[in-house]
Amino acid sequence: MVPKAHREDLVTHRISTFGEFRDAISAYRLPRVLLAALELDLFTVIGVRSWTLTSLAKKLKVSERGLGILCRNLASAGLLYKSDGVYRNSALGATALNANHRTYRGGYLTLIRSHWADWIRLVESIRSGLPLDHDVPDGPDYRRQFTWAMHHRTLEIAPAIAAQLHLGRAQTLLDLGGGPGTYAMAFLARNPRLRATVCDRTAALEVAKEIASTHKARGRLSYASLDFSAEPIPGTYDVIWYSNVLHIYSPEENQAIFRRVRSALKPGGRFIIQDAFLHDRQGLYPTEASLFAVSMLLFTEQGNTYTVQETAKWLRQAGFVSIKPIPIRKGTGDWEDGIWEASVPGLRPRKIANQTESNRNRKAR
Repeated sequence: MVPKAHREDLVTHRISTFGEFRDAISAYRLPRVLLAALELDLFTVIGVRSWTLTSLAKKLKVSERGLGILCRNLASAGLLYKSDGVYRNSALGATALNANHRTYRGGYLTLIRSHWADWIRLVESIRSGLPLDHDVPDGPDYRRQFTWAMHHRTLEIAPAIAAQLHLGRAQTLLDLGGGPGTYAMAFLARNPRLRATVCDRTAALEVAKEIASTHKARGRLSYASLDFSAEPIPGTYDVIWYSNVLHIYSPEENQAIFRRVRSALKPGGRFIIQDAFLHDRQGLYPTEASLFAVSMLLFTEQGNTYTVQETAKWLRQAGFVSIKPIPIRKGTGDWEDGIWEASVPGLRPRKIANQTESNRNRKAR
């Protein structure tokens, strides 16, 4: 269940008048403006310079009239600064949106640009029940690009979450379906005694190795290429982190994965899940979680978003106990109220250590 204090946040404004319906549909306008700027490489071209519209239009090979309207809207959104007809980048435009800057988020920007064309085809998937282009297998280039996109998406989120999830005396962590290993590296940075393994497809792990190569804790990170939806998970761990993977699979597939996770955890081990959970009884809210299910329709064979209640039921059936939410500060996670944990029966490492110390004290007496 969702903490009472957060329940009112789950339901966004409902559409009950034609004016509200019109406003909801018209919300596409600013996103399309932002995507047009990305398609023109506008933030990269502007860079750290200031430009008149005439000079910038000539550089981009577009009309001055069209560029003027585009830049006016970008300035009103805070992405450009305008002064006496001269435009320059905001801090965000000059860095994360600028391909010439070291903090450029190109992987994720490419992904969201492609999503515009994909969402236009939504009716195709609604009619078929299948993802777009389902008969065309994903190649390694797509997997590599997607993995970089996930890294760029979680660069700030992963350290914020790792700072709030206390792993106690856990010595081993498996980042299951961890893609770029961004979360694994964040946990390693916060826990100097921890060793972590990233488990995913080979193409994703190649990206993870590139990212880890510049990280101080890279010596405590290992890699496991595995189809964990069909194969047993090798080794045993104190903690298994399952972030934004649940929604990729069907209920049956997730239940099978939960059983494999159960077998790969040590007694007292923790299974921590982060996902776009639905929290109300009817499975409608929060709205963002319901909308994310549309992405799963477009891009996965069986994926969906799930309620906390049904996920907890699968966990209990797999043999987990102590199913509960992990509270984190509002706005610091991927999803609101989106982190839950379950345990394998038995003592956790901290409790074992405390019990051992207690036994020693008794003998000393």
